[in-house]
Amino acid sequence: MKTWTAEELHQLRKRVKVWFSKKGRSLPWRETQDPYSIWVSEIMLQQTQVATVIPYFHRFLETFPTVTALADAPEELVLLHWAGLGYYRRAKQLHAAAKVVRDRWGGSFPRDYDSILALPGIGRYTAGAISSFAYDLRAPIVEANTQRLYARLLRLRGQLTERTIQNELWRFATDILPDRTGSGRLNQAVMELGSQVCTPKTPLCHECPLQNLCPTYAHSEQSEIPSPKPSKVYEDKVEVALLIRDSGSRYLLRRCQTGERWAGLWDFPRFDVTSAQSEDELMASASNQFSDRFGASVCLSGEALQIKHGVTRYRISLRCFHASVEKFDDNPSEASNGEEGPDAVWCSVHRLNEVPLSSTGKRIAKHLAEMPP
Repeated sequence: MKTWTAEELHQLRKRVKVWFSKKGRSLPWRETQDPYSIWVSEIMLQQTQVATVIPYFHRFLETFPTVTALADAPEELVLLHWAGLGYYRRAKQLHAAAKVVRDRWGGSFPRDYDSILALPGIGRYTAGAISSFAYDLRAPIVEANTQRLYARLLRLRGQLTERTIQNELWRFATDILPDRTGSGRLNQAVMELGSQVCTPKTPLCHECPLQNLCPTYAHSEQSEIPSPKPSKVYEDKVEVALLIRDSGSRYLLRRCQTGERWAGLWDFPRFDVTSAQSEDELMASASNQFSDRFGASVCLSGEALQIKHGVTRYRISLRCFHASVEKFDDNPSEASNGEEGPDAVWCSVHRLNEVPLSSTGKRIAKHLAEMPP
């Protein structure tokens, strides 16, 4: 592992800042020091591409311009404006943290690192990002892009998730920060360098301002450091979504419950039929599960569409069938097994875009909206 001298750290700061002033992208959250806006952007950017986040960021802040506005909003409205970004737990924690800021801090975002770190959904990296970007505190940050960059600058071997490796990365992230001002700018610069130049595969070393300081480049070990992650093992699943339409051209939706995938969002009734061995078994399984949950019989007809998607460790083939229900009250609040009214509703096609749907629910809604009347 490389040990950096004080002079080398000085050169790193100087070179990275000059590079960033010339090559850094203009992003909306970089044009402000408002901690609330920075916080929203950082939560959205977790496991989501910048290009995807930008329009969501603008719409979210238009609807919830302050921490208090977010705290006062109903959760369903927050989820509606998050729909499509995925990882909905982030939105719920953002909402919960906003309430803490409103109730404990009077709507003013806390200024010290420990208070920020104590908020729901905020970990060490996010607390460091807010502290340094908004208040220029000397707070280190380690995330996907910087940990790759730091691993190569230190010539660290091993899985990045190992505790000893993480300790070295956080130590280096602290060492590179200036003693007085400029930590926020430097943190943004190293994140940008990791994202745009020190990429996972075929890094653009010829464009890197730290090329002649990098021991990994000197030993041509860019493909070995950091160590490749073990391949994920995925489990295949087959699920059925029922597009149940009533006589008034409305479709049945149910709210996903706590502990379920997409908890708090709405979806078309959906069931796991992975164990079915034939088409008849698949349709019978979906029908029986619907009956068990809603206390009513359902008749499946034509298949509307198939959706392939992944969730955590699952690769899911979702088969969507048109269906009609028999002996079912107009108000699904009478359904059995805990399906209460607020969690199961009929919704017309033209109002589906007003409901915070799951990601696949949005794709089904789009398909229904494009169908001839």
